[in-house]
Order: sequence, then structure tokens, then C-alpha cells
Amino acid sequence: MSRRVSEIKDCLKTFEGDGIPVTRAFPIPGLREVDPFLLFDHFGPINYTPGGATGVPAHPHCGFEAITYMLSGEVEHKDSWGGKATIRAGDMQWMTTGSGLIHSELATEGFKKKGGVMQGLQIWINLPQKNKKAKPRYQHIPKDQIPVIKLENDRILIKVLVGTFMDAKSTVQTYSPVSILDAQFSTPGGITIDVSKEQIAMAYVIDGELQFAKNNETASKGQMIYFDQESDGIDLASVSSSGSYLILSGKTLNEPIARHGPFVANTEEGIRQAMLDYQNGKMGRLE
Repeated sequence: MSRRVSEIKDCLKTFEGDGIPVTRAFPIPGLREVDPFLLFDHFGPINYTPGGATGVPAHPHCGFEAITYMLSGEVEHKDSWGGKATIRAGDMQWMTTGSGLIHSELATEGFKKKGGVMQGLQIWINLPQKNKKAKPRYQHIPKDQIPVIKLENDRILIKVLVGTFMDAKSTVQTYSPVSILDAQFSTPGGITIDVSKEQIAMAYVIDGELQFAKNNETASKGQMIYFDQESDGIDLASVSSSGSYLILSGKTLNEPIARHGPFVANTEEGIRQAMLDYQNGKMGRLE
């Protein structure tokens, strides 16, 4: 028995950075977060002419973990704790902001020179209260180090970005118990993903169309699907000739959340302290 779909929601269309179009599942009016997930953005696709790309300049963060999963284009990450990497198409990064850091994600010189399509996903995951002040940490995972499970004669590929699936385990170390999978279909087909009923589950349509027979509903590109917690699995039936679907699951923390721009804490006092830490240089400097 699989979970039922509780809701299929359109995402908010907005812009960030240097005019990058963003499809945002949350936070949006009426949905601040989906514990333990704090933010879900699908940025792009945007086609830059040569010399047109910039990226996101230096800014602070604290109190959560963030994943950037590049679908196309490339950016360079730098942070005040020494993290540095070029994130290319298919790569991902996991950044533990913890007690606070400053980082930038700028288009590489090569990408700026030649131009091209920039597209990816950014997701924020809350840190448990006991880990809010953890030492910042950066993990870069090139695409060839992301485990891939091949099913149905290679017609379905499951990229294990975070967590485990079948006998594959991501190398990403997290503080919150979460899993993130990219299910890629090259033909119409179906699969069941095991998710403990103790965890919330969502699926985002990067590309393609999903059909849910129990609800007699379909979900298409740019929509987020929310599932109930009545069983330990979710069924995905892709009816497109090709499709890519991001499955997110995680155990709720059930802790108070205070947030202000780039800062996340458990109380308003925690937010004030984060602002002071940033102003007093305790989050480091970006060289």
C-alpha cells in the first residue's frame, strides 16, 4: 500500500540575484516551510549571452544546511571557512552553515565568457537545535561520485543525492535525517520509493508529468506533490516520454523556528545574536 497525494501545488514564480527566474515551492504566502525543509527553489533555466552571467555575490548564512544541485551551467563556491569548488552540471554541494559563514556563488570565468543556460535546485534543511552552532562545513560532490541505481533495463535512473536508496548510499553527511533522490525516466514507467511513514515526503516535477491513479490527478513541470504519512512508500508513474522528479523526505524536528532573511534560529533572540555575530565579523571574511 502506498501513500495518497494530499495536495498538488503550483509554485510561486519570482526572481532572485541578477534577474534569475525562480520557481519557489516554499516559503510562499500560506506555506512558510515543510519541516525539516525550509526552502525549495528551482532557479532558471536562463540563457545567458556571453558576458551576461554574474551569480550571487557574498552574503551570510547560519542555522541550517543547504544543497545546490546544478542541472546546467556552472558556478564557483567560496566561503569564509575555506570551502571552495566549481559546481558543474550534475554536481552538487552540501553546505552546513551552522554558527555562521559568508559565501558566494558566482558564475565561473569560463561560463561568463561563453554564456549558456544556467539551471539548478537549491534546498534549505533546518539544523536541529542542538546543532545550530555546529562548525560550518562544506561538502562538494562531483556528478561521478553521486550513486546511481539503474532499473527497468536502464530506463529509470535513481540518483541518490542524499541518504540511501536500495543498496546505494550518498557520501553526504547531514545533521537532519533527510533523503533526496532524482528519479529520471527515459520512457513512461512507474516505481515505488520506500519512505518510512515517520517521515514527510514530497516530489517535485523538474520535467515531465506524473499521474496518480488513486487521486485521478496529474502533476506537471514546476509543481510540488505532497503525500500523506499513512504508509511506507510512494508510487511515481511517469506518463512522459522523459521525466525528472526530485523526491524529498525527512523526519520532522518539531522545534520552534525563527528566521530572518539568511539567518535561521529557534528564537527571535537567536536571530538578533546572529545579526550581531555577522556585524562583528564572527562569521569570518570572504577573501
